Amino acid sequence: MDMSTLKTITDAAGRQIPPLWPLASSVAVNPFLGQTGESLAGAGARLARAGGVPVTMTRAWYAERISTGLITDQDLARAAARSRHAGGPATVAALKSAASLPRPVLQAAPTVAGLASGVSGLDWTAIIEDRFGLWAGSYFDAGQALWHAPQDKRAWSAFRKHATHDVTPEIMGLAGFAAFVADAPDSAVEAIDRAIRRLGLGPDALEAYFHRLLLSLGGWSQFARYRLWQAELGGETDTALIDCLAIRLLWEEALYCQYEAKIASRWADLCQSYAAPVAPDADDIIDEALQEAAEHAAQRLLAARLSGPVPAAQPDRPQLQAAFCIDVRSEVFRRALETVDPSIRTFGFAGFFGMSASHSRFASDVAEHRLPVLLNASLSSSATGPETATADTTARYTARAKRAWGRFRLAAVSSFAFVEAMGPVYGGKLVRDALGCHPVAAARDPKPHFTPEPDIATRTGMAETVLRAMSLTQGFARVVLLTGHGATAVNNPHASGLHCGACGGYSGEVNARLLASLLNDMEVRQGLVERGINIPDDTLFVGALHDTTTDAVTLFGGDTSSPAHSGDLTSVRNWLARAGQAARAERALRLPRAKTAADIQGRSRNWAEVRPEWGLAGCRAFVAAPRSRTTGRNLESTAFLHDYDWRRDAENGFPVLELIITAPVVVASWISLQYYGSTVAPETFGAGNKLLHNVVGGIGVTEGNGGLLRSGLPWQSVHDGDRYIHEPLRLSVYIEAPRKAVTDILQRHEEVRALFDNRWLHLFTLNDQGKPGWRYAGNLAWEPEPESVMP
Repeated sequence: MDMSTLKTITDAAGRQIPPLWPLASSVAVNPFLGQTGESLAGAGARLARAGGVPVTMTRAWYAERISTGLITDQDLARAAARSRHAGGPATVAALKSAASLPRPVLQAAPTVAGLASGVSGLDWTAIIEDRFGLWAGSYFDAGQALWHAPQDKRAWSAFRKHATHDVTPEIMGLAGFAAFVADAPDSAVEAIDRAIRRLGLGPDALEAYFHRLLLSLGGWSQFARYRLWQAELGGETDTALIDCLAIRLLWEEALYCQYEAKIASRWADLCQSYAAPVAPDADDIIDEALQEAAEHAAQRLLAARLSGPVPAAQPDRPQLQAAFCIDVRSEVFRRALETVDPSIRTFGFAGFFGMSASHSRFASDVAEHRLPVLLNASLSSSATGPETATADTTARYTARAKRAWGRFRLAAVSSFAFVEAMGPVYGGKLVRDALGCHPVAAARDPKPHFTPEPDIATRTGMAETVLRAMSLTQGFARVVLLTGHGATAVNNPHASGLHCGACGGYSGEVNARLLASLLNDMEVRQGLVERGINIPDDTLFVGALHDTTTDAVTLFGGDTSSPAHSGDLTSVRNWLARAGQAARAERALRLPRAKTAADIQGRSRNWAEVRPEWGLAGCRAFVAAPRSRTTGRNLESTAFLHDYDWRRDAENGFPVLELIITAPVVVASWISLQYYGSTVAPETFGAGNKLLHNVVGGIGVTEGNGGLLRSGLPWQSVHDGDRYIHEPLRLSVYIEAPRKAVTDILQRHEEVRALFDNRWLHLFTLNDQGKPGWRYAGNLAWEPEPESVMP
C-alpha cells in the first residue's frame, strides 16, 4: 500500500471521532459527528463493532413508555411505516414484542490487546489505558501542571522519548518494550505501515480497525481531533490524531510479537471481520424504529401545544423588548417575563448576537473566542482602554502575585510544610465555603469595545445584518434588552458548559454589550435609515446577562448614559426580579432537594452541589417562527426558540433562513445529540460520576486517579439519582417558511442536508396557523403531516 492511500484511510478513521473542547471553553459536541452520513441503525452497527457502543436506550425503556401510553400504537405504526430498511418491523405487534425482550449485549470487535489479555491473564487493555493516559496528561497539558514534561512538536516523538524510560510495561510482563519503542520508525505513518504489515491487515480492514483503536483511547483521541479541527479552521493541520493512532498501534504490534503463537489463528479471523462491510442487523433496525416511535410521541405532544388558542394582540409599541438566547433555559424566563406585564415582548436569537468576537477581558491576555465553534472570529474586542489602563496594570500584578503564591503552595518543596504551618489560616475560608457564604462571581468587566473600531460603513452593515436576522426592523420599544447568558457555579470542572454554547463556552454578556453599543451609536442609526431601518430616537439598547443558575438578570445600563431612561430601567429591573422569582419557582419543581424558589439561588454557591441547574437537559425541539406561535405555551424548557418572519426575509432571497438552518440549527443539534449520547451511551460519550472527577492538564476529567479522559456530560447532568431527567430524543426542527425555500437551502448545503436525510434531526414546516403542515421525508422530498397527529 502506498503512503498516500494509507494517509487517506487514517484520515477517514480519524474523522469518525468527535472533537473534545477543553474545559475552559467547553462546547457541546455531537458525539455521532463522524456517523451523520448514515442512519441511526447504520451508526449503531458501526459503533457496536468499534466499541460496543449503544445508540439507543434499552428495550425496557421503550417498553415502559409503551405500557404507560406515552408511546401509542399510532406512534409505533408511523415508525414502522417510515422504516427505510429491508426486513424492518412491519407491524405494531412486532415492535411491541421486540420491546418486551432485551437486546443481545453489544460486543466490540477484539483488539490484539484484548486477545493478549485473554491468553495471559493480564488486563493489557487497562494497562494501555493507564500508561497512555499518564503520558497524554503530561503531553497535552494546558498549563495545569507545575512541572512540565519535555514537549516535542510531534506527539509520536514525545511518546517514544517517554516510553523508552518507562519500565512499567516490562514489569507488567511486556518484555523489551522500551527497546521495541526505541527501534520504531521516526515517522508515525511509517510506524503505522510497519505495524499493519506485521499484523497482516488488508486495506479493507484498516478503517474499521483504526476507528476501533482510536475509540479505545476515549477522550484523548477526541482532544487530538479537536486540535485538528482548530488547525483546519485556520487553514493548517495537526498531526496529534495520527500520532495517537501510531502509538496505540505500537502497543498492538508489541503484544502481537510476544503472544503471536497463542493468538495468531484467532487474530487472522478477526482481520477478516474487520474487513467485512458494516450493515445494520435486525436488532439495529428494531432499535431505530422504537426510537422513532418515541420521537413521534414527543412530536405529537408538541403539535398539540402549538395548536392552542392564539393570545390576544398586544399594544402596538411595547415598553420593553427583551432578546434572549435561543437556549432552552431562556424559554422559562421569557414566558415568566411576558406574564409580568402586557407591554413586554421577548424574542429569541443566537446567544453570540452576531458578534463573532475574539475578546480580551480586563487584565487578561487570553483571546476568548466568543462565537460558535463553526465560525472564525471576524472581530476583536477588549475590556481595557485608556481610562482603565492603570487599573488593568495593577490587576495584572495582583494576579501574578496570586499565581506565584498558588504555585508556592503546591510546589513539592513546600507543600507539606505549608499545610502544617498555614492550614489553620484557611479555616475561616473553609467554613465560609461550606456554608455557601463566599461571594458569587459576576461579570464586572469594563465596557467592551472593538479593537480596532470598524469604519462607519462596516458598523452600519453589521447592525443591519443582525437586526434583519433578528426579524427586528420595526416596532422598537423604548428599551430593548440584549440578554446574553451564563451560569454561576463553584467547584465544578464543567462550569463553562453551563454558559452559552454559542459563545465558545463563555457567558454571552460581552457579545450583548458590543451589540448594544453598536445600536446606540447615532452614526450607525443614521446609516440604518438609508437601509430602511428607522430606530426611534427614544429607543435605548441595553446589554444584560441572564444567570441561568439563579435566574437573576444583570443590566449593563451604565455602558450608555441616558438619564431620560432612568425610570424605564427601574421598571425593567422590577419586571426582571418578578420574572426571576417565577422562573425559580418553576425550576425548583424539577431540581432534587429544591422545594421553593428560595432553594435555587443557594445552589450556585454550594461547593458540594453536583446539580446547580439542569443545563439544557430536556431539549428536544427547535422552533423558528414569530413569537406569536409560541407565546403563552408552556414548552417546559424543551425548545430552542428563534424568532423568524419569513415574509420580511423573502424579498432578499431568504438569507436569514439560510443562516438559521446552517448555524443555529446545527449548534442546537450538537447540544441535543451531546445530551442524547451522554444518556444512551454514558460509558463512551458521558463524563461519568462528578464525585470521582479529577481534572487532567486543564483539558478534561478522568473518573478516578487515571486512565482515559472522559468526554460528554457527567451522569448528574442527565439523571437525578432516581430517574432520567433528559429524555433522549433527536431534535425536531419546526420552521415557518415556504417548503421550496427550505428545500433550496438544503440542496446547497449537503452536510446539513445529511443530518435531515439520515434523521439525526427531524424537519417540519409550519403552516399559517403555526401547526406542523409538512414533514421532510429525505432526498429533498416532503410528505404532509397527517391531521391524525393533531388533537
